[in-house]
Amino acid sequence: MSSKRRDKLYIIAEILEIAKEGTLKTQIMYRANLSFTQLNEYLKFMLKIRLLDRVVYDGKEVYKATEKGLDFLQRHHEIAELLKMEGGNYRNGVKVPPLNLLKRN
Repeated sequence: MSSKRRDKLYIIAEILEIAKEGTLKTQIMYRANLSFTQLNEYLKFMLKIRLLDRVVYDGKEVYKATEKGLDFLQRHHEIAELLKMEGGNYRNGVKVPPLNLLKRN
């Protein structure tokens, strides 16, 4: 990962990618590399604007991207593709997440 800071939209897209199928809060925190405080701020904001839903499943809180969240993610990927130049470089140093950002097992 480069040393450049991630912007808020990038982090929101990262969280949505992680939460596409539903995941625990701790998984989002570790996979998105956020502090507990940062995570809570993002989750609060994303729940408020309905990019994420919080549901209880087997007694645990699970966060899952909503249709609106998935739409945001798709549009974010489209913008990333528009900004991408040949060779995978980005214009004006804009850092955008790649498609299928966090396909880790």
